[in-house]
Amino acid sequence: MNRRKFIKQSVAASALTAVGGLTLQSFNSKTQKRITILHTNDTHSHIEPFEASHYRYANKGGVSRRAALVEAVRKENPHTLLLDAGDIFQGTPYFNYFGGELEFKLMSMLKYDAATLGNHDFDNSITGLHKQLPHAKFDFLVANYDFKNTVLDTLVKPYKVFVKDGIKIGVFGLGIELDGLVDKKMYKETTYLPPYEIANDMSRILKEEERCDLVICLSHLGYYYKRNPEAICDLNLAKQSKNIDLIIGGHTHTFLPKPTVVRNADDQNMLVNQVGAYGVNLGRVDFYFDEWNEKSSKGRSIIV
Repeated sequence: MNRRKFIKQSVAASALTAVGGLTLQSFNSKTQKRITILHTNDTHSHIEPFEASHYRYANKGGVSRRAALVEAVRKENPHTLLLDAGDIFQGTPYFNYFGGELEFKLMSMLKYDAATLGNHDFDNSITGLHKQLPHAKFDFLVANYDFKNTVLDTLVKPYKVFVKDGIKIGVFGLGIELDGLVDKKMYKETTYLPPYEIANDMSRILKEEERCDLVICLSHLGYYYKRNPEAICDLNLAKQSKNIDLIIGGHTHTFLPKPTVVRNADDQNMLVNQVGAYGVNLGRVDFYFDEWNEKSSKGRSIIV
């Protein structure tokens, strides 16, 4: 299917102000509005904290601890979004036994706003994923998977627009190519569409048609691949894209202490972030909008 036709049909089925560069800094003007983005990726069914004897992540992680951090941030700033960049499933006996039900129920209790899908979210097949969707009280966003001939048709949206303190925030998702990572019988008739082209279409729609002040991409493409520098990934997407302010990534389990600043296709600054895996870190990026709606930002990774 033609990609523009696909996007139009997907949006129908699911029915920034330009600035001179984004900077990792903040200002303390009383006229400013602040939007806080919290995010996770590749939690892989890790419900409990790692044991004290763990060689790398001793006493780190755990959904209950993450919930306490999220609650504290929301009390500090009610204008907060909580997002996930995929691979929610697979990694502990909780998934083997409950099939994803527990993960979605807990994320719903934490009041996640949206998530994208990773390759491991198909480990119980697209039918198994579909079975667990009623337990997810948040939206799944993937713009470059065509689910037309599958059970997920119309259930996964390409994007969603949120409004916080008068600021419009557009969020869209991108999934990795499943062929070669996932058995065909697990994702069935799901069609993969070129992510760079889709990303530019999505960000244009969100900025020009939806008139969003902030555009965020939830990506499960991977941060960067040293052995294949030209491979599709978040850093290369950032360089070839326009209108995106923040890429929240997953798949490569890349631990970043703070977002990476990248120059996009318009030679403007944008951010790419990823917080490792297993829920041991929580990402935080604060965007500040001044009285002219120009924005700055500040980001870091919080140990859980």
